[in-house]
Amino acid sequence: MDQQYIDKVLAGDRDSFRYFLQKYQDMVFSVAMSIVKNESLAEEVAQDAFVKCYHKLDTFNQQSKFSSWLYRIVVNTAFMQLRKIKIEVLDFQSDYDKEVIDESDLTLLEEEERSQMINEALCLLPANESLALRLFYLEEESIKEVSIITGWTDANTRVILHRGRKRMYAILKELMNKANVSHGK
Repeated sequence: MDQQYIDKVLAGDRDSFRYFLQKYQDMVFSVAMSIVKNESLAEEVAQDAFVKCYHKLDTFNQQSKFSSWLYRIVVNTAFMQLRKIKIEVLDFQSDYDKEVIDESDLTLLEEEERSQMINEALCLLPANESLALRLFYLEEESIKEVSIITGWTDANTRVILHRGRKRMYAILKELMNKANVSHGK
């Protein structure tokens, strides 16, 4: 399906590019966020990546999946943005809702807290580890695809995933301890 829209865009149908925006916007933002760790900056990176994708679409050589090619643009754009502004990763502190009305609200709150805790942990990881974990586990890309997207070797990808998992475990453990203390458990 991607190829049909690539052909349409290359033939001059600019409106067909909306297909890529709709299909990949969430993933592009997610990958950008895992690297830059800032919502507004991730939105800027996503926008820049889509603009680059549009202008460079004629260079897509179809040796890899379109999504891998696009993710590579996002990764490069995000790291360029980091170098350009040299941001520091900030520790994000979570504000938890203390009021629970019924059990279904409690379950929803627990799911939200768990999701928030995972996102917070991803923000605390180094950018390369956060990116690798997000691509491999959340986007369900293979080791080979992660390597293509990032430009790392398969062996380096495996090492980064291993380190990321270990660090993620330690961060989540610490965050859970803090959450338990703040909730009086």
